[in-house]
Amino acid sequence: MLVLSRKQDEKIIIGDSITLMVVSIQGDKVRLGIEAPKHVSIHREEVYQAIQRERQTPPTAQPMQ
Repeated sequence: MLVLSRKQDEKIIIGDSITLMVVSIQGDKVRLGIEAPKHVSIHREEVYQAIQRERQTPPTAQPMQ
């Protein structure tokens, strides 16, 4: 894992099309601004994990009417 230090308003560039910016730092929370192409999915880790769990859950059979 690459670990970088940034101050408020400083940026990190990933490839040619993704930019991360430290928008603010308040106590133990950091707000990040992310610029990326629309086709790139961006999720917080807990949201990503929930999506992955949903994908792994087999669909339940629906009763026939």
